[in-house]
Amino acid sequence: MGSFSERPLDCRAEYGTLYGLEALIMSIETDIRPITYLKSRAADLLNQVNETRRPVVITQNGEARAVLQDPQSYESMREALGLLKLISQGEEDVRKGRIRPQAEVYSRIEKAIDKK
Repeated sequence: MGSFSERPLDCRAEYGTLYGLEALIMSIETDIRPITYLKSRAADLLNQVNETRRPVVITQNGEARAVLQDPQSYESMREALGLLKLISQGEEDVRKGRIRPQAEVYSRIEKAIDKK
């Protein structure tokens, strides 16, 4: 295929499966569905979400109204968001000078363990 600029915009066939990125690429045809489709084909949508691990956006009157996602992906997302929140809080503590030397922290932990 020549230079990068000559590559087609939709490169799922070439790269999606090869690099395991297919689950990250949303397809308008299959991953965005109207609420009427959900009402009539709920079991099919559940199978799709659990097989592909891609969320499905449910629309109502042409607007996104909900997202249907498999449980494992949902839990992974919640864990990642929790870690990001902890990192953000830690960065805020550093900016505000709420820090302690490592030796002091370890000493306090050892004392707490010894008390048990």
